[in-house]
Amino acid sequence: MTMRILDLRQVSSVQIDGLLREEARHWREELHWDYGTAVDLIKRFLDARALAGCAAFENGELAGYSFYVVEEHKGLVGGLFVSPRYPQEEIGQRLLEDVLQSMRAIPQLLRIETQLMPFGGPVERTLRSHHFRLYRRQFMLLNLDGCSARIAAPERRACLPERWSDRFLEPCARLIHQAYAAHVDGEINDQYRSRSGALRFLKNIILLPDCGQFLPRASFVLREEDSEELLGVVLNSEVAPGVGHTTQICVLPGHQKQGLGRCLMQASIQSLCAMKFHEATLTVTSSNERAARLYESLGYRILKTFTAGVWPG
Repeated sequence: MTMRILDLRQVSSVQIDGLLREEARHWREELHWDYGTAVDLIKRFLDARALAGCAAFENGELAGYSFYVVEEHKGLVGGLFVSPRYPQEEIGQRLLEDVLQSMRAIPQLLRIETQLMPFGGPVERTLRSHHFRLYRRQFMLLNLDGCSARIAAPERRACLPERWSDRFLEPCARLIHQAYAAHVDGEINDQYRSRSGALRFLKNIILLPDCGQFLPRASFVLREEDSEELLGVVLNSEVAPGVGHTTQICVLPGHQKQGLGRCLMQASIQSLCAMKFHEATLTVTSSNERAARLYESLGYRILKTFTAGVWPG
């Protein structure tokens, strides 16, 4: 076979349409996620010749693609997909190599992050060759059919889950910044390491459709009585009809190990059940063993494992 790599800005949405529909099918079948909104966004950027990345052709047929975005001094590898009908590992490594070389050639880039679902073959060897720090992550699924989850009473009886309101945006950003200051997820996503970054992260998951449609009815905070400062939060979005995804859960350091995280998770599960959702998903870093054990005890099972990587410049 003859492989040819082209700049993604030379590829039209018509050319890539079949490959994107194939990718969306894998997201739906393997992760229970509706990737349609992302596909529409990718097509819009392609038609505007504004999506940086590369595409691989095998004997004239489009076999895979990868793209990236740059935000100030940070780059994000946003996607990598190779059709299983082609030599996935070989093509995926070539695409990722080309993307990383392009990104590292950008003078102002000080950091690169990536969290790629395993639809483009293994990525670890290529990331290691570029001196990335690697983190194993788990994509987990909970079947909500016949759900009978009840809210567990935390040790601090005054803390009862309260439904999300937009007035909690700023307090929630402060909570996330504090919760991830010395946490592995703060190493993976540098937005967690500042209040302004945490606020941008929150606005992305609440206001934009990238992570699904935000569900305020299934999102909760915990706070002390007569205080706007938050002790914990859980946020959920609908990522496919009847499928909820936990986009954020954290508890303030110093208030952990008191059952607050379990309380928040069970409140969100109970709400999803009441809304007739049939599945719930989330992601967790494997080294965050306490959180992984909590989710397993609630009935979540591992659906996929994938690799997150950080190049610190």
